[in-house]
Amino acid sequence: MAEEEAGDGWEVEALLDTCFAPGREALSSYRLRNGVPPVRDLCLTVRDGDGILAGAIRAWPVRIAGHAAALIGPVAVHPTRQGEGLGAMMVREVLLLSRKEGWRRTLLVGDAPYYGRFGYRRLDGVVMPPPTNPERVLGTGEWGGVAGPVEKWVESAAPGA
Repeated sequence: MAEEEAGDGWEVEALLDTCFAPGREALSSYRLRNGVPPVRDLCLTVRDGDGILAGAIRAWPVRIAGHAAALIGPVAVHPTRQGEGLGAMMVREVLLLSRKEGWRRTLLVGDAPYYGRFGYRRLDGVVMPPPTNPERVLGTGEWGGVAGPVEKWVESAAPGA
């Protein structure tokens, strides 16, 4: 596993196109990502012994009522490599790195039964842009008292508050 490098972008985008339905960029989470640089330290790739991209995970800074959070995703594993634990390995590594980098909370949109094993739980009161299903808004970390709409990050990405 390695930090995503600038030259990896086209391969990661091709993997995302392979793994997700057409129109993925119309999802609400993409509105929070557009025009915002990702959190580079939390964007990872996994390659096989031949250097072929097997998986990727990215993270983006967002704010909720003035509180910083790392929006994790997308998480993608090539269909020929699914079931090998690569997705879980990337999520665990990003959670570890996010704590080291000072991010007090992480957020994602996903399936609670899958992400619950990493400590994610439903976030009542944290609202992703529509049409996101509130049941799929999950977080880890220090969420006590943090509620409101998830907003696009408009400053430099530092974990802070």
